[in-house]
Amino acid sequence: MASKSLTERTANDVMHSRYATADGFMTVADGIQLMGQHNASAIIVNRRNEHDELGLVLASDIAKKVLAANRAADRVSLYEIMSKPVISVRPEMNIRYCARLFAQFGLSLAPVVDIQHNVIGIIDYPQLVAGWGAN
Repeated sequence: MASKSLTERTANDVMHSRYATADGFMTVADGIQLMGQHNASAIIVNRRNEHDELGLVLASDIAKKVLAANRAADRVSLYEIMSKPVISVRPEMNIRYCARLFAQFGLSLAPVVDIQHNVIGIIDYPQLVAGWGAN
């Protein structure tokens, strides 16, 4: 199969699966362990019901909102520090538009979600650049 040109590469082509999913009531301490177990760069916080939205916790959220604030990781829940709602991308979105979206909204990563709103991967700057540079 021929490789795709830059104009044809999509989020689906370059996304990765280094993320974990968790309930918002999980403690930050447990979330840190979960990230380590999955070699995850992010925790996707599950929806509570079909009318809810995904949440997102990054290591930077933990550092800024728990560590720097001198809060006990075993007494803080993920829902207290997550970003919500999350800007996500479609699997068929061109990586050039992903990069523009990241720049426009100050994102460092975004979940890739299918038509049923299920997370199927994560896209971030390293993946975008690697996908752009790949032949």
